[in-house]
Amino acid sequence: MAVISPVSDRSTVTALLLLTFATGLADAIAVLVLGHVFVANMTGNVIFFGFWFAPRSSVDLTAVVVAFPTFVAGTILGGRLMRHFGVRVRPWITLSLGIEVVLLTVLSILAGTGVCRYNDNTKLLLIGGMAIVFGLQHSSARQFGIQELTTTVLTSTIVGLGFDSRLAGGTADREKLRYGVVLTMGIGATVGATITRVAVAPVLCLAAAVITVSLLIFRFGPKPTS
Repeated sequence: MAVISPVSDRSTVTALLLLTFATGLADAIAVLVLGHVFVANMTGNVIFFGFWFAPRSSVDLTAVVVAFPTFVAGTILGGRLMRHFGVRVRPWITLSLGIEVVLLTVLSILAGTGVCRYNDNTKLLLIGGMAIVFGLQHSSARQFGIQELTTTVLTSTIVGLGFDSRLAGGTADREKLRYGVVLTMGIGATVGATITRVAVAPVLCLAAAVITVSLLIFRFGPKPTS
């Protein structure tokens, strides 16, 4: 059963779109800088597992082996927090997103000061930390019951675009939202990929800032109308 958002429908969608944008930023770092790994989209990592079993494969699974269990750990944390707060949605989502902001800020400092580098095993700390963040984010966002806005996965959103389209005999219901979700993650990935050509730490800072705005919307946004 979906939780009842503490803010209006428009504010909820805006906040979740911001989290979707942050996902694009994070996976741009993971794929382009940290290696063949995703920190938010575990489907891609399962595919990499499959590549590893192919004959004479040269795929390095170290990053995936770190990302997968830490992402699951993030989902477990999300489940524990949600069940602890119960119907108190506003403090629950505030704390969940607050943890994300803190973790991303710490990771940006570690990356910016050179403690974590991108060409040795210290990058695994960045991968694990980001995977926890987006495991927590996905497990939290899905509780609002908006199928298109899990914030980390687009497959069902794109399926809905086709299945419910007028070409398929549908009504094109929620079409604008679905296009908006796809576009938002794509823009996030583009921004992340562009900035990582210069430095990685600013992308992590930007992701933390975007999630902070989402947090503020959930914390102080207008209540839903009756």
